[in-house]
Amino acid sequence: MAANVPVQTKITAVIACYRDAEAVPIMHERLVAAFASVGTDYEIIFVNDGSPDNARDVLAELAARDPKVVVINHARAFGSQSAFTSGMRIATGDAVVLLDGDLQDPPEVIPEFVARWREGYDVVYGVRVQREAPKHMQMFYKSFYRVFKRMAYVDVPVDAGDFGLVDRRVVDAMNALPETHRLMRGLRAWVGFKQIGVPYVRPERMFGTTTNNFRKNLGWARRAIVSFSYAPLDLITGLALSIVALAFFSIFAQLVVRVIDPGLVPRGITTVMMVVLFLGGIQLLCLSIIGSYLAHVYEEVKRRPPFVVESILNAPIGTEIPAARTRRGLEDEAPESARPAPTYPVQLS
Repeated sequence: MAANVPVQTKITAVIACYRDAEAVPIMHERLVAAFASVGTDYEIIFVNDGSPDNARDVLAELAARDPKVVVINHARAFGSQSAFTSGMRIATGDAVVLLDGDLQDPPEVIPEFVARWREGYDVVYGVRVQREAPKHMQMFYKSFYRVFKRMAYVDVPVDAGDFGLVDRRVVDAMNALPETHRLMRGLRAWVGFKQIGVPYVRPERMFGTTTNNFRKNLGWARRAIVSFSYAPLDLITGLALSIVALAFFSIFAQLVVRVIDPGLVPRGITTVMMVVLFLGGIQLLCLSIIGSYLAHVYEEVKRRPPFVVESILNAPIGTEIPAARTRRGLEDEAPESARPAPTYPVQLS
């Protein structure tokens, strides 16, 4: 066992839940079995990210039955990355495992994560060697990961999502990062430490339909590139230099042709329109790239927290709870375990 891994370990699972009410009991059962197989203490944090289904009731019942289950209810949907951040900030384990609540991240892989962690690796991430999805989506995902790896200024592993195990030192380092718009797999690569991948097959959702679509995936790609790459800005510089070079070449060619045979020089409005439309398209492309970076900077400088917590069930000891607030019916939900929770700031004190 590695020197930085305690003999008596505790592992926290953080599950981002959105429209996953049916999957929650199965996820809990499979997680308990996975932790039992590696002989470790555990804590399971379900983050209800403003789910519109009956996830709140299902999670409240589960928390009442199992004191090792912690439930965080967000005031609205903030996204899976904010949900993971929310769970990581109150996690008490020696290591934290991140999973999606739709069971596409199989808990049965956790024992292999733990084995690699005990060998001395600080980050053990899942590598999707096969994905049960339509062919065109598989091609899109694989292409994006490879393009992103070439563009990013950090070494981001290909075919690796958020599913993985991170050591307490890595959790603390990631929690200390002040970013609001967070991409966990990118931040995980940025903080460094000793990392290794574990292959697994990613199945389809067990219940319901995916909340992702092509537009949302493009949004994910944009966030990843803007957060961890300056390549689009370098592209603007390259386009500008290329167009200037093309302009000088065109001027020189026109002068030469006018001397040799003036009749060959292009004439008419069509040529002018083509040049104007081409240059206008290039300018709009450059403005859109700059606008994406400016929008990202604008969101960060507002310093809004990445999430707002409405309540916590079975809050871990030491979790900071603000003064009690009044909310009709709060005492009827879970008198002992349902407590108002803080709105976590972006910057940890």
